[in-house]
Amino acid sequence: MSGRLQDRVVLLTGATGGLGQAVARAVSAEGAEVVLLGRKVPKLNRLNDALAAADGRPAIYPLDLEGATPEDYDALAVRIEEVFGRLDGIVHAAADMPGLTPLEHTRPLDFARAIHVNLTAPALLTRACLPLLKRAPDAAVVFIGEDPTRVGRAHWGGYAVAKHGLAGLVAVWGDELLNTPVRVCGLQPGPMRTPLRGRACFGENPAHWPEPAAYAPAVVELLSADGAPWRGRMRELHIDGVQ
Repeated sequence: MSGRLQDRVVLLTGATGGLGQAVARAVSAEGAEVVLLGRKVPKLNRLNDALAAADGRPAIYPLDLEGATPEDYDALAVRIEEVFGRLDGIVHAAADMPGLTPLEHTRPLDFARAIHVNLTAPALLTRACLPLLKRAPDAAVVFIGEDPTRVGRAHWGGYAVAKHGLAGLVAVWGDELLNTPVRVCGLQPGPMRTPLRGRACFGENPAHWPEPAAYAPAVVELLSADGAPWRGRMRELHIDGVQ
């Protein structure tokens, strides 16, 4: 590892998911202190122990994005400042996608939850952390997106709507924060072997998809100073799977 994130503090949402765990390991290996945010405490503890055993410096912050309020995000930012004194990056890897359902038959609460967890919650969390991020010499917020041509089709529901909105959020914030130390960008990965992909694409052979770890180095790059060219943009990355 190159140590590109040495001594940085990175907040990671969805830390116990497939991509989240891969990113946590990669970011920790590059020297960052990782704040693992998720709603399943036993999984957070296991990941925390694994990173610590590999000489990482993790911390856990249990929080359910579905029920969190703006005050909860403000409290999170305050706690990070109290414990670490700084924040250099956020990776939004949390996602909610229960399965494919026509919009006509989607329960209103399920639609609202998909919009909230995949779009509103990361936006509000980022907003709460912006004052802390602006104090860093070089900070980055990385949103995990989706290929709009793939999810912008029948049955992808609120998840698709939220991911389309996320691309707009990256563009708007990238422009608004142009003259600050904070870069807002996104990663649009190809297929990967995760439970979410399995629920949505159950007719495909998962052996053809790469492991999430294949995309983690791209997240590290976007968090580092090397990610500067992607300010306000979604980086598309497709990695071939295995047979």
